[in-house]
Amino acid sequence: TYTVVQGGNQRFVRRLCMHCEVPTCASVCPVAALEKTPAGPVVYHEDRCIGCRYCMVACPFSIPRYEWTKVLPRVRKCDLCAERLANGQPTACAEVCPTGATLFGKRDHLVQVARERIAASPREYVPHIYGLEEVGGTSVLLLSDVPFDQLGLPGGLTKEPLPMLTWHVLQEIPSFVVAGSVLLGGIWWITARREDVHQAQNKPHDQ
Repeated sequence: TYTVVQGGNQRFVRRLCMHCEVPTCASVCPVAALEKTPAGPVVYHEDRCIGCRYCMVACPFSIPRYEWTKVLPRVRKCDLCAERLANGQPTACAEVCPTGATLFGKRDHLVQVARERIAASPREYVPHIYGLEEVGGTSVLLLSDVPFDQLGLPGGLTKEPLPMLTWHVLQEIPSFVVAGSVLLGGIWWITARREDVHQAQNKPHDQ
């Protein structure tokens, strides 16, 4: 199921791939089976997938699912109607929504619409656009009149893209390697020096 409507707390909420601006799932995939396209969707290339399921572990929104019961399983998730977008069409969910609960458009325009709605009806909305900054921003944005954690959405997410946190660690690896090499070299020199001194002290003196 690419997208599902969940009920709870007297609210309905759609759960689907958030299509992160800098997707963690794509960054951890060793074969580039997941890709962020310029149009916004994070798409899945099943012909490349090796079934490692790293994407399932890495996704901060727990979105990708695996076809456990199939002989040739795939990772499945919403692709933001990538084929429709390529043909100049809106997402299917936005096109058929009868109440305007789901809108489609350029991200900057949707952010503006969300801010205008919050400003016009501050008592009707939590003063936060979910997905604006979470994990570096997402292509799917949400408004709510109740805290987002009550809708089952993860809270406390960093504003920095998760792949960048990995990059920060990787940047320090050369420094650790150099420092470790110097340390090990020093230990080797001290050990070798002690052995040389020990051998010199025990060597018989010439008569």
